[in-house]
Amino acid sequence: MSVTFLFKNRYSVLFSFVAVFISASFLIRLGLATATIEKTNFTFRSIVRIFAQGLFYDLGVSVFLVLLYSLYLFLLPQRFIKSWFHILLSYSGLLLMLIIVMFSFFAELTFWQEFESRFNFIAVDYLVYTYEVIHNINESYPLPLLIGGVLLISIFVLWLLIKKGVFKAAFESDTPLKIRALISGTIISLALFYASFVNNSWAEEGNNRFHNELVKAGIYSIFSAFKNNELNYNQFYKLLNEPEAYRLIRAELQEENSKYLSNSHNIKRKISGSETVYKPNVIMITVESLSADFMAHFGNKDGLTPVLDSLASTNLLFTNMYATGTRTVRGMEALSLAIPPTPGSSVVRRPGNDSLTTIGNIFKKAGYERTFYYGGDGYFDNMNQYFGGNGYNITDRGRKVMAGDDYLTKRTIISDQQVHFENAWGISDGDLYDAVVRGSDEQFKKGIPFYSFIMTTSNHRPFTYPNGKIDIASGTGRSGALKYTDYAIGQFIKEISRKPWFKNTVVIIVADHCASSAGKNEIDISKYHIPCLVLNLPDSRKKEVNKVCSQIDLYPTLFNLFGWSYESNLYGKDVLAANYVPRILLGTYQKLAYLKKDSLVILSPQQKVSTFIYDKQTNEQQPKHFSGNVLKEAIANYQTAYDLFKNGGLHQ
Repeated sequence: MSVTFLFKNRYSVLFSFVAVFISASFLIRLGLATATIEKTNFTFRSIVRIFAQGLFYDLGVSVFLVLLYSLYLFLLPQRFIKSWFHILLSYSGLLLMLIIVMFSFFAELTFWQEFESRFNFIAVDYLVYTYEVIHNINESYPLPLLIGGVLLISIFVLWLLIKKGVFKAAFESDTPLKIRALISGTIISLALFYASFVNNSWAEEGNNRFHNELVKAGIYSIFSAFKNNELNYNQFYKLLNEPEAYRLIRAELQEENSKYLSNSHNIKRKISGSETVYKPNVIMITVESLSADFMAHFGNKDGLTPVLDSLASTNLLFTNMYATGTRTVRGMEALSLAIPPTPGSSVVRRPGNDSLTTIGNIFKKAGYERTFYYGGDGYFDNMNQYFGGNGYNITDRGRKVMAGDDYLTKRTIISDQQVHFENAWGISDGDLYDAVVRGSDEQFKKGIPFYSFIMTTSNHRPFTYPNGKIDIASGTGRSGALKYTDYAIGQFIKEISRKPWFKNTVVIIVADHCASSAGKNEIDISKYHIPCLVLNLPDSRKKEVNKVCSQIDLYPTLFNLFGWSYESNLYGKDVLAANYVPRILLGTYQKLAYLKKDSLVILSPQQKVSTFIYDKQTNEQQPKHFSGNVLKEAIANYQTAYDLFKNGGLHQ
């Protein structure tokens, strides 16, 4: 059977679509490779791998896309080959498939622009939250023109195939049942082969992350992410025997002022504070996508964060703090639970995440009222259900109420009259801070100390904000959004500094994650470096904490500064303790990293363990085989964190 024969029988439309799809996929891959050429170290071997392995994935996608049509062609009797139904189905079906794949290619390009990655679990999450995503795309790109372009390209390809006689060959052919069985049988067999044996992780075996992403096919990747939205650590990752895992993690978390409450498999311990106890109001501003290298303090020359840099010069600054992940819900998890980032979705998005031993629960036991403030609708990423289910009152924009929401705390909706600017992700940071001021005033009147968890949105695409506030036009890019974010923080601090409750209020400014996590390495350590400032502490003055630490260490350190005694179920440690040993935990959706001094361990599915020596100055990871305590500590952290959440050990 010659190749030309495939285009001269009833399957000619099917194989023409496959040819168009593979050709377009090649051009997309070539375009992405060209766009990232300055960030990658291409070699002849890597180029061959990218396009050969990429072709293999593209073939798999095309097989799945034509699977049902191939089965239909096999079953269609010859007497119906020229029927109006078959002709209409073939024309309309091909046009529809062309529109779908052309739109998916456009979506891939925009997703790559944002994340420098093929579709992954983030894309799966975005499919759930259509309002925010569609409006974000509409505000970021000329959507009518792009949709028109997709339609025109699809119609042009259809016209071209008509001119080439593809449909004529299909409708005038007489393909024997034996040939139909061979072709359709081969397609079905290939689909079964890909579904059973070809995992997306095969593309991730290289050492260069960009090369790995270029190998992948977008549609294949999104279905792979959907299939693996939550990973069972015990099934997919390297394990220690359970007693050893808990022995190691308890030894790591042991501090001079801590005492374990039992000898069983848990980490609950009593932390003893000092005789002098400080109970201020606490407001934490969690800033969207605030990389450390945006600030002048960390070498930036653009002057986009004058407020933050000024505050960093007169207050407590953590200079070497690292986020645990690359998404807002990971930052929320770290800052509310102080646990390592277990594989799959954040705990914020998982079922059974109510009544946990959160940071908020510690504040509750100390007599605080707790509130979660969000400028968008907190149904997004399950935020309201998570915070409400853990005892926080909710203040958000309130567009929707999810059917599954069952939290019992108070929800305050930010009304239209209280909003001066709004985009796809929510109201401006300035409007959000106004809501915080109103809420704080009310709490102060009650005479109850308050703890506020604020999540901002302005430093997020489409990068729009109120006009006239800064000297960069709204919607022109990240620089303007960042400068507005900084400006809004300055206005907020200025406003609350005049409040009677401010003298007894500590303000934390910390990032949820960096603006970009993409780098040459699968887990690029430098892309997790975030700033963290603590303002208005007693005897407040400039002080820098230069030890390497994690987001999960923020509150254990803060509680030590407050002199608090409390029950801890946290993986975070007091960075200021004399026996503190620097270590950080960070991860992607599947990769889990543990860095202690310069020893880096990365755990991956299929029980894969990779070890490196990390050079912070060059941000290089040199493969180096080592075993022993660091490797076991890495496993113990993630294994026990997963076990405690799944089996109720993180519940109150």
